[in-house]
Amino acid sequence: MERYPDYSVDRSAPGTPLSLGEADRFLEQPRASFLESNTGNSVQSTPNNSSPLLASNKPETDHGLQQAKSGSGTKRGRSIILILVGLGVLAVIVLAVVLPVYFKVIKPRQNQDNLTSGSSASGSSAGSGSVGSGSGNPASPSGATSGGDGSEIIVDGGANFTYKNPFGGYWVYDPNDPFNNNARPNSWTPPLNTSWDWTTDRIYGVNLGGLFVIEPFITPSLFEKYTTAVDEWTLSEAMTADTSTGGGLSQLEDHYNTFITEQDIAEIAGAGLNWIRLPIPYWAIETWPGEPFLAKTSWKYILRVLGWARKYGLRVNLDLHTIPGSQNGYNHSGKLGQVNFLNGVMGIANAQRTLNYIRIITEFIAQQEYLDVVPMFGIVNEALLSTIGKDQLTDFYLEAHNMIRGITGLGAGNGPFISIHDGFVGLDSWAGFLPGSDRINIDTHPYFAFDNEANDSPIATGLGSDAGGIWPAQACNAWGPDINSSRSDFGVTIAGEFSNGYNDCGLFLKGTSPYTPTYGGDCSLWQDASTWNDTVIAGVKEFALASMDATQNWFFWTWKIGNSTANSRVESPLWSYQLGLEGGWIPTDPREAVGACAAQGVSQPWNQTFQSWQTGGVGAGTIAATATAEFGVWPPAQISGVAVDQMAFVPTYTPTGSVVTLPPPTLTATTKSISEGNGWFDSSDTTSAATAIAGCSYPDAWDAISATVPATICGGGAVTTFTAAAASTVIPTSTTGVTSVPATTSTTTDDTTVTQ
Repeated sequence: MERYPDYSVDRSAPGTPLSLGEADRFLEQPRASFLESNTGNSVQSTPNNSSPLLASNKPETDHGLQQAKSGSGTKRGRSIILILVGLGVLAVIVLAVVLPVYFKVIKPRQNQDNLTSGSSASGSSAGSGSVGSGSGNPASPSGATSGGDGSEIIVDGGANFTYKNPFGGYWVYDPNDPFNNNARPNSWTPPLNTSWDWTTDRIYGVNLGGLFVIEPFITPSLFEKYTTAVDEWTLSEAMTADTSTGGGLSQLEDHYNTFITEQDIAEIAGAGLNWIRLPIPYWAIETWPGEPFLAKTSWKYILRVLGWARKYGLRVNLDLHTIPGSQNGYNHSGKLGQVNFLNGVMGIANAQRTLNYIRIITEFIAQQEYLDVVPMFGIVNEALLSTIGKDQLTDFYLEAHNMIRGITGLGAGNGPFISIHDGFVGLDSWAGFLPGSDRINIDTHPYFAFDNEANDSPIATGLGSDAGGIWPAQACNAWGPDINSSRSDFGVTIAGEFSNGYNDCGLFLKGTSPYTPTYGGDCSLWQDASTWNDTVIAGVKEFALASMDATQNWFFWTWKIGNSTANSRVESPLWSYQLGLEGGWIPTDPREAVGACAAQGVSQPWNQTFQSWQTGGVGAGTIAATATAEFGVWPPAQISGVAVDQMAFVPTYTPTGSVVTLPPPTLTATTKSISEGNGWFDSSDTTSAATAIAGCSYPDAWDAISATVPATICGGGAVTTFTAAAASTVIPTSTTGVTSVPATTSTTTDDTTVTQ
């Protein structure tokens, strides 16, 4: 979660709409009112949600037929009466023929069409048949391999729940076809087995924050138990030191197993959402000596979430949230404090490890079994550009791009989008980034909570159009125009995080920003949603709708906040999508947000066009020579915190370590032989992993900002460092399918001297 972005706005005239000359439209028309009645498949929708979902402004009529006006006083002749009688007889005959046809043939077909309306995607079937058909599935009371609204789901352990989805979504799970991608979360989203249209389809997503990367305010009970812990590093140390009953690092595995369940994923699909962003730690792959994290344990639970996402038709933005040495010094990077990624004495060495982890994850998700489920990969969450430097970060992103595309091949359908964060410097700074690259998208995390303002302007200002105070307009003005400009100037642009937190109130949240002031009012109201009245709920909802419309393609942070131990309630309710659905300050249908910014008078239209190379079409992978010349040398010749004349002595690693391969899931309840992949897509990728050089002493990789640069060369510094994979300016296209896997091991630091 972003902590310290600067999205400050002009407080002298809060909520000021743009001038009339600019008020053509934002991106969509004023908000639809169709959600007043939201049952079954009656929701009015348009293909790909690319047009406003407006209810008709005409008076309701009986099947579209106008009632004849009465009271004219005109006398009709006998001939007119006879004609009318004849027409009446004819109508009876017609109805006798037409009605059975309508109710037996046409209407059932319309109902099936409603299930799949709202997208250009084809395919209304689920698995090998229609929704609700199939047999042999132990996760369904009837054995069905698919189901829609009202179907029963049996989970591990035998408990069951009812799948509730009023939007035409359906789940698919067949033990004999476990990689089936026919599921669909709702009628306006393409099924997983159908291409996503980045121009017209819209991301309505949530983060699963706090599941595999622990944050104090999301899982407060863990930090209430261990009061000295401030991040996952110190939490892991405290748990390890706790040898009492119920202590130890196994508590984290219990958390992985219980915090997010299959029912959560089903509820996400049933809420009209279509993506999840899944933050994961690098220690799902391995840890190195001295790192206290629970290693190689979360991966099987990550696979379980990916399986649930497949079952309910949700696409996944897999986000590498932690980086060796920390990429931002925030508590959600693993360790609070220093930035040791591309910064300081161990900056390059930590970047080498990071590239290897990006490579390992890419090899797994590029497999055919996961292409449709994981169409986006965030390679570094919230790298702190102000510390690292934009040139250095661009060098890294280009190296990562070439490595990834060397594995996946070029063009749409070959591996995921590569998602990079804006580094808290604003989207406009990234305009024209690496022209000709293959499917890189920019990710921004707009929050007011950490914008160095008191943010005490009231939000509970009334109902209807009076709700929300200045905050809806602030969201539209601060975020909407910039995001639409970025879509034109950069390409695919998403808001990977945002929330209802217009202030920083919350347990373990308030005051975490290094800037002052924090919220200027009393936080007790904002830490107990049970005290909210109708105006508070209306205000927060109006802010949510404006935020959704401004960002267009978004992931709310986060789906779930755990209860505090002290009060047995969620104490950061502005950050919980699930709680907002229950309490009424999150829309039950995200399309209700369409037009919220136009209603605020905010206008910055997008031209509705991406260049072909930006989405993997013609020209993808042909990076402009000027960009390659400027940023194509890896590692960078200079990084922050190291003098130029000392760069040759910066310690680096060597590519002689064994490569860790992520294992596939273990399939059960199958009666057929099924290929599950082997974790390694590109058999030609045989470069060894980064490892420490025997005999070299390395500073602590997490505490090297003040370390002394070695007096002798150990690894070549910035002069001869190896690249992470055999990538070059001409990117080879990998073969399809899965082949043999490199040797695996659990550590990469054998026979190494590492000074902590």
